[in-house]
Amino acid sequence: MLCGMTDLTDALRVAIEKSGYYPDVVSSAVSSAVAHEQVVDYLVHHEPTIDERDEVRRHVTVLVLTPTRLILAHTDEHAPDDLLPAPYTSSSTEAVTLSAIRSIVVNRMVANPEAYAGRAVAAPGANEAVLTIGWGAVSRVDLEPAGCADPECEADHGYTGVIASDDFSLRVSAAAEGPEAVANLLGFADALSARTAG
Repeated sequence: MLCGMTDLTDALRVAIEKSGYYPDVVSSAVSSAVAHEQVVDYLVHHEPTIDERDEVRRHVTVLVLTPTRLILAHTDEHAPDDLLPAPYTSSSTEAVTLSAIRSIVVNRMVANPEAYAGRAVAAPGANEAVLTIGWGAVSRVDLEPAGCADPECEADHGYTGVIASDDFSLRVSAAAEGPEAVANLLGFADALSARTAG
């Protein structure tokens, strides 16, 4: 993927088609949300999920970076049910203005760090990466009992905690999706960070 002012709309469509997951359905949802804005960067992530009946269902996530917004699109596969008697998909999109993004967290896991060779696909790079983006729609509170340095203290010090913005998170593993998928996630994270800096 390239980051810059080049419009990557056609490349995005090709990536959606390569995922092999109802490309017309996914492209239609993404195109509607992008609304003719320029595509600056994108990430397509296809993952199978297992439903409650132990059947494999597919899910695709498409992230699109435009000059003004981050578009998040999800399309899921569903078995027939009471609502629809035939298999169906459901697509949801969300558009977040870049100025609304509060945090971008990138967690990289690198095995054998002495052999780390950056993001080169042919050389050992990050084995896994997790991208978490927060814009304030969903917050998570982690609480734990507070204490003090005195090991003999029996006083109740209340609780301490952290409020974290956790609106979207995506994990990619080289073992499951290949090293190029990890490099693509990190590249998209770089592009998003550059667009939201300052």
